[in-house]
Amino acid sequence: MPPAIRVQALSKRFRVRSAGPRPRYRTLREEVSRLVGRTMRRLRGTTAGDETDFWALRDVSFDVPHGEVMGVIGRNGAGKSTLLKVVSRITRPTAGTVRIRGRVGSLLEVGTGFHPELTGRENIYLNGAILGMSHREIVRKFDAIVDFAGTETFLDSPVKHYSSGMYMRLAFAVAAQLEPEVLLIDEVLAVGDGEFQAKCLGKMGELATQGRTILFVSHNLAAVRSLCKTTVWLDQGRIASHGPTAEVVNRYIDSGERLASQRTWDSPETAPGNDSVRLRRVAVVPAEGDQRAALTIVTPLVIVFECWNLLPEAELSLNLVLYNLEGVCIFNSIAPAAMLPRGLFRSTCRVPADLLNDGVYRVRLLVVEDEAVPIVDLENVAMFEVHETERPIRWFGKLIGAVRPRLEWITRPIPEQAE
Repeated sequence: MPPAIRVQALSKRFRVRSAGPRPRYRTLREEVSRLVGRTMRRLRGTTAGDETDFWALRDVSFDVPHGEVMGVIGRNGAGKSTLLKVVSRITRPTAGTVRIRGRVGSLLEVGTGFHPELTGRENIYLNGAILGMSHREIVRKFDAIVDFAGTETFLDSPVKHYSSGMYMRLAFAVAAQLEPEVLLIDEVLAVGDGEFQAKCLGKMGELATQGRTILFVSHNLAAVRSLCKTTVWLDQGRIASHGPTAEVVNRYIDSGERLASQRTWDSPETAPGNDSVRLRRVAVVPAEGDQRAALTIVTPLVIVFECWNLLPEAELSLNLVLYNLEGVCIFNSIAPAAMLPRGLFRSTCRVPADLLNDGVYRVRLLVVEDEAVPIVDLENVAMFEVHETERPIRWFGKLIGAVRPRLEWITRPIPEQAE
């Protein structure tokens, strides 16, 4: 049986104009001459000196069988959204082909197909028509759409007043009730509460069991693990890996850039610091096992500092401050003071598992003398990323909070006589 989606040697090129001074105003004659020159260059396959080619996709090929949910993962700029736009025929490919068998529903961006001045009721008819539903079909499914979205209270309010979550709930409800043979979804689980996410997951699973096909783009690896049988990992527009989801996601995590999680300076003359103390090495690594392994929320880790003490003898202590990318201080930990001779010394700080939330963190190091006087203050000496793992709960949005400790919960029924 032919696949529901067949992508063959797909490539997409964009022309990128180099940044430069704002051009002066041109005469009509100059503009016509410039347009003719640009057309001739394109016919010859060449570009102007101030233009470069950016390949968002290069030679991408894969099949999605009928009734399968396939995930697409990759870092920002990897080409995921471009792929969906080409597959959904919003953007034409530069080379290659896409063949889709069946009726297609697309949910690519929050509010796509909605008019901000129209009400929710009016936008259901508008969006349904854009997705290919007849007026009679929309009327027949109208109550089910409203019930699924849970936006009945605001149905006659302009959608420009809706939150992003309400936008997405209504958009997903329309797309889901379309009952397409092929559904293209880009980060639908990035918004919405837990109850609505459960609805989305249930509906996507229901569509898959009915023989429908879903191509699901997401940064949320927990959702991809749960929903998708196979996954494509895009890296700089090319397929880095394609196969069973567990294997591809593990390769993706393991390949993660260590950012600046390990840095070494060979000489005190070039190392950060001052005439008192200079930093020789900093490393953020797993506390156990392979120190090259990726860090996850359940990984105990150690932060290692190696420093040159340039003072004859001093009572020094290190002060570690950890921030997330939003600049929120996660914690501030101070090592006990120690009397250190001139030369190299090492200090390590162990961070337990089940403490840090997933995300990127940066390290600040202060060296304090005599437990009171900061003599070195180094910002951003290291950066590292903590990855998500499979969750024991059916919630696939970003879990909020600067930390995510594993706390003890006890839930028991209360006997009637105790009330």
